[in-house]
Amino acid sequence: MGKKAQKIVATIMGCGSSGGVPRVGNLWGACDPNEPKNRRRRCSLLLTGTREDSEGQTVVVIDTGCDLREQLLDADVRHIEGVFYTHEHADHTHGIDDLRALALSNKKRIDVYFGARAGVQISEKFSYCFSSPKNSEYPPILRSHRIFPGEPVEIEGEGGTITLLPILQQHGSITTLGFRIGDFMYSCDVSGFDAIAQDAMGGLNTWVVDALRPTAHPSHLSLPESLDWIERMAPTRAVLINLHNDMDYHTISAQTPDNVVLAYDGMELDVTGV
Repeated sequence: MGKKAQKIVATIMGCGSSGGVPRVGNLWGACDPNEPKNRRRRCSLLLTGTREDSEGQTVVVIDTGCDLREQLLDADVRHIEGVFYTHEHADHTHGIDDLRALALSNKKRIDVYFGARAGVQISEKFSYCFSSPKNSEYPPILRSHRIFPGEPVEIEGEGGTITLLPILQQHGSITTLGFRIGDFMYSCDVSGFDAIAQDAMGGLNTWVVDALRPTAHPSHLSLPESLDWIERMAPTRAVLINLHNDMDYHTISAQTPDNVVLAYDGMELDVTGV
């Protein structure tokens, strides 16, 4: 018997910057409030694997931001095989407790994966998720795993195997992890890539990449910087995320090359090369 065909779909569950769009106070900035694609939740990615010989799915989530509950409800997520973290900042982690409902309904801990620094900080800040506090009747809901740049991680499930390659990225004064899945790569919260990262990023079909705002920022790629990196790395197409409220969907779309588009919440992308 030959290998059964697998399909992996990446869903942009959120593409907004740390405060979302609009920001609290109904601050839309340059974004047209009448354009639904300008309403943005915090960044999170859903990977769903399916096989032709199975009705089940393999589900992976990257980052559990503040909007996770609504994101999981909108995507009708019923179980998760693995959660991966790009880094420990609040807008990427503070929805972690919303994993509790899935852990309890499926009667098993959810496996979470992070680098060294993020692992320490997330495990300390949300320690009750990993072990029961003294005198608590609530069970732990998560199981932690350390991952390393350049070492692939395989997640098994009824929808087949999803393999993620962590790639180290610069994020101002700290580092984050990007993730490559086949010919697809997710690069959130990034300001640059060293030679090792660039070597691992060759031949991309789809690159989902940070483009915070039109002007420079110390820890994020600006729109001009992101476009420069896209030209340099030459993916077939690129999708811009982590969009601040000065990145109006139609205004910025008119300024990008044909192979570069702005993300919007709920956008689905096929993952190739798996």
